[in-house]
Amino acid sequence: MTIFLLVLAYLLGSIPFGLIVGKVGYGIDIREHGSGNLGATNTFRTLGKKAGIIVTVADILKGTVATVIPLLIGADMNALFFGIFAVVGHVFPLFAKFRGGKAVATSAGILLGYTPLLFVGILVCFIICLYLSKYVSLSSVITAVLAFAYTFFVDDIPLRIIMGLIAFIVVYRHLANMKRILNKTEPKITWL
Repeated sequence: MTIFLLVLAYLLGSIPFGLIVGKVGYGIDIREHGSGNLGATNTFRTLGKKAGIIVTVADILKGTVATVIPLLIGADMNALFFGIFAVVGHVFPLFAKFRGGKAVATSAGILLGYTPLLFVGILVCFIICLYLSKYVSLSSVITAVLAFAYTFFVDDIPLRIIMGLIAFIVVYRHLANMKRILNKTEPKITWL
């Protein structure tokens, strides 16, 4: 059952909602536009707000479902570890030639399923950072690092381990964005 749920979590994470929404709704492969990324940010930039919101919510729910199912059936392993498999699926999706997103929305979904208050906290943090900086990438990195830092103030070792992994993945996946910010070539949002 544990192996089945881990595989299921990875397969859930592998569903490329950015690609699906782009092709079905707009006849566009978003991998050929913008940053070439399958995540929500490139969907917003390439297809607009409506598509971006749909992909964001869907990507969040991938992490939530992968985390909640093991909680509901009382799996032997901590639910967070199933959630991280969904993140791996999102970053390296089986259904999109292993070229996926940057782990932000799906990682947030894990927290929504496991500790909703922390999810609300990181959402507020992300919005504040985005409002101040206008950079989605910088806001994502800061939020991931702060969420990891938070785990040192609670007695939850699995949460600390998973948030450490998530923070590493998010920072690593955004290194090119950080370089562009330093070079002042990273696009800023204009709607907030």
